[in-house]
Amino acid sequence: MDSFEINKLIGGLLGTIFVVFSVAIVSDSLFASPAPEKPGFIIEATEPAEGGPAAPAAGAKPIADRLATANAEAGAAVFKKCQACHSGEKDGPNKVGPDLWDVVDRPVASHEGFAYSAGMKEYSKGGTEKWTYENLDRFITSPKKDVKGTAMGFAGLPKEEDRANVIAYLRTLSDNPKPLPTPGASADAAKPAEGAAPAKPAEGAAPAKPAEPAAPAPTAPAAAAPAQ
Repeated sequence: MDSFEINKLIGGLLGTIFVVFSVAIVSDSLFASPAPEKPGFIIEATEPAEGGPAAPAAGAKPIADRLATANAEAGAAVFKKCQACHSGEKDGPNKVGPDLWDVVDRPVASHEGFAYSAGMKEYSKGGTEKWTYENLDRFITSPKKDVKGTAMGFAGLPKEEDRANVIAYLRTLSDNPKPLPTPGASADAAKPAEGAAPAKPAEGAAPAKPAEPAAPAPTAPAAAAPAQ
């Protein structure tokens, strides 16, 4: 092979390398994604762990207070999200989930003919746990967080108003609707906080006088010495 052929091969190789590098440089300039001058906000979200009671949001109203102003008709509209898996009829059929007729105060995992998950059976505590208003409110907030291993795939109702309305509607699905809880009546609220500071007197009120010490008991006179 003479020098001319070698020069042609070397020239072709160099030309190919030049073309490859040129394409890489052009593509980098077209599809470059420079970092923003001002970074945006970072939103951190953590998935709730399964099992354990769902923690109520800060400042959440008790279900007893929300039920006092709940709208059962609005709850019927919310319940449409549940009808794919639950019926609400008397002697209604079980679907993916059990029939919810007369569910308020019904023992957990007790509806006849439905195969409950192991997680729900454990949650029932041997049939002693009931679907109270508080339990219903906590469960439909986040089913998988409240009951570990539940087969219920529904994500939950994060809005307090929606939960109160749908529970008010579930209460009507009964021949004898259970009485509503008394708003503000809470055993925990009635207990004073442990270690709480004593209440301060109202502004302008006279401070309480300290208790006066009790007068000392009079000393009994000594017995007279016998006469010599």
